[in-house]
Amino acid sequence: MRFADRYNEWLLFDDETKQELLKITDEKELEDRFYKDLAFGTGGLRGIMGAGPNRMNVYTVSKATAGLAQYLNDRFSGEKHVVIAYDSRNHSRAFAECAAQVLAAKGITAHLFREITPTPVLSFAVRYLHAAAGIVITASHNPKEYNGYKVYDANGCQLVPALADEVIRYVNAVTDLRRIDRLDFEVAKSSGLVRFVSPKVLDAFLDAVRAQSVYTESTDLKVVYTPLHGTGNIPVRRILERYDVSVLKSQEQPDGDFSTVRSPNPEERDALTLAIEQARAQGADLVLGTDPDCDRVGIAVRHDGDYVQLTGNQVGALLTDFLLRFQRDTLKPGATLVKTIVTNDLGADIARRYGLSVVETLTGFKFIGEQITKFEESGDRYFVFGYEESYGYLAGTYARDKDAVVASMLICEMAAYHKAGGRTLVDALESLYADYGCYLDALKTYTLRGEDGAARIRAIMQAFRKAGASAFSDVKDVEDFAEGVGELPKSDVLKFRFEDGGWLAIRPSGTEPKLKVYFSVCAKERASAEEKLARLQAAFQEAIGA
Repeated sequence: MRFADRYNEWLLFDDETKQELLKITDEKELEDRFYKDLAFGTGGLRGIMGAGPNRMNVYTVSKATAGLAQYLNDRFSGEKHVVIAYDSRNHSRAFAECAAQVLAAKGITAHLFREITPTPVLSFAVRYLHAAAGIVITASHNPKEYNGYKVYDANGCQLVPALADEVIRYVNAVTDLRRIDRLDFEVAKSSGLVRFVSPKVLDAFLDAVRAQSVYTESTDLKVVYTPLHGTGNIPVRRILERYDVSVLKSQEQPDGDFSTVRSPNPEERDALTLAIEQARAQGADLVLGTDPDCDRVGIAVRHDGDYVQLTGNQVGALLTDFLLRFQRDTLKPGATLVKTIVTNDLGADIARRYGLSVVETLTGFKFIGEQITKFEESGDRYFVFGYEESYGYLAGTYARDKDAVVASMLICEMAAYHKAGGRTLVDALESLYADYGCYLDALKTYTLRGEDGAARIRAIMQAFRKAGASAFSDVKDVEDFAEGVGELPKSDVLKFRFEDGGWLAIRPSGTEPKLKVYFSVCAKERASAEEKLARLQAAFQEAIGA
């Protein structure tokens, strides 16, 4: 076994870790646990829970926190504060307390939420409490085996690459995981180095969300909501008090095993199956489902007697149109929409027609949050709306991350507005297609685990880079973001644009052992768009030999 030294070292950490490792007889499993350390990606530190350096556990959490603490102590003078939140996943509370103990041992005050808390509330709280940084323990929408550790800067934005690289140098300098100091939790509380966050912070957050409201007419909109066993239950229900909301009881309570769903990811169509069943029984107009840390929301709309699930691209375009209908008379020069490079162009087309500028960022909402801060610093633009195809949306600047609470509110307002006009959201979408063209999209994901999988992903990316425009027919141009495109940071993404206006993008996931391929086409008629999308997907399948 190539990892014997590290394996034997971990056998000495504690008895629980030792017993867990001794039970593993599959060398591939041990290889995956020990062949590398967890690294920051588009969502920070994220991995399967368990013993080993390539797993989420109290030692890897301690290492990350010790590095962050040393960075903060070196960069900032005086008293320093860090806000910590956590979601409903198994061990999230323990990891959050562990992080608080490490910070306290370094003399940094940790403000810990008492209850499971949405990620966007953490983003808001960092600024509200004037903290130097924030930590949220979550793996967002990943399967139950995962947990994660996101770090936020003083602006409440996830660390962007330049800052993450600086922090990770401190993290990598922590080499002896058994000697990381953790102040006893009760001692830390009594000394004031661990403090619980006041409920007033959530109240202030909800006030900031309500300030983004644009349509307050009374309505008989009926909604079924599921928090998918996560953190959204209380804040989403509070923000939707004026609607007739029925919560899916079987998914209301926190459950780190997410026992009623295959995956707690609203991007997965079957995640809303039970909620749609309840909606059908109750005749609800709309279904909402938020992921475990309540930064993404998926929806289903009653239309022609059935329920239609909309994609992140579709909801983002609809929200862009809806918000700008109500804001058109108050828009000022510099109004800007921000989207990612793998989000389709319908929302951008809508925004431009209303006179907005459009800024594109790399994948990951932290890059959208970064733009908000840049706009505020420069003063030449201001943020109106931002979204990404993976079901993340933000209106307002109270947070620097996607927020399913504000998105849920605006989606309900939008549904109520269109219902008052005799339309469903599907009708509204078809109206946009008639005006701007029919945009269709698809996402193909290849899961490739372990060291061999990582090597396979690198080989695929290298092969497409080498082939360039010859990889497919009718390629108009190829953007290799690893070489740098415009002012964007370098990133391992390839985007092929085609003569007919369609495109596909390929990138390794920053948070899972996956290769992701995005497809987008547009045509005047739906049938033509469907044909183009099928042809593009087939071309990729042929190119990859799958």
